[in-house]
Amino acid sequence: MADSTRLAKRLAELHACSRREAQQYIEGGWVRVDGEIIEEPGFRVERQTIELAPEATLAPVAPITLLFNKPAGIEALGDLAPVLALLTPAMRSAEDRSGQRFLRKHLTGLTLAAPLGKVASGLIVLTQDFRITRKLVDDATRIEHEYIAEVSGQIAADGLARLNAGIPLPGRPPGAVKVSWQNETRLRFAAKALKTGHVTLMCEAVGLTVTSMRRIRIGRLAMAGLAAGQWRYLLGYERF
Repeated sequence: MADSTRLAKRLAELHACSRREAQQYIEGGWVRVDGEIIEEPGFRVERQTIELAPEATLAPVAPITLLFNKPAGIEALGDLAPVLALLTPAMRSAEDRSGQRFLRKHLTGLTLAAPLGKVASGLIVLTQDFRITRKLVDDATRIEHEYIAEVSGQIAADGLARLNAGIPLPGRPPGAVKVSWQNETRLRFAAKALKTGHVTLMCEAVGLTVTSMRRIRIGRLAMAGLAAGQWRYLLGYERF
């Protein structure tokens, strides 16, 4: 591509704008090359047709928050790469009512605000919004999480009472927790500031083995409508 040039440079020439402005248009998803949206300012072009959307704006891309039903077997702790690989347009929930245009920029600068271990499945939150990070990370002790644990084994005679009293992790005092049976093999846990693996340790302390675990709610937001592996944008009026 000896005669090629960067898309940002070509767009700036075509629309008499600065290269910085051209870059903003491109990263905002407003530019098509031969009919295909291109979000990379460094994309090389030759003689293709380049179009700038009539409604294009230079307004910064607003920070977004994603809700994702993480399948078991995918870790969502430190490294976000395994999760980001699943956040594709094809796996966006059909129930997403945000009207948000999906941009590659939405997958950068994300904070995992509600981690889950590899074995567990269910709701996780990824955000670019510092306000969400502050609420779910810095003020984590104020946000209740709800889990459903499938268990096997025979619970101790006083096991349910002990679970509701709160069984601490080593070096940590017990926290408030509400535990109830959903059926013969399923326990519901609702608690604040549980650490990864805490539910499993609590169950083991009363004679039970966790065979699977799913987080179904964070604060006031439930996972309803999100199938395993699906994601959606947080709506403007939704609050944790």
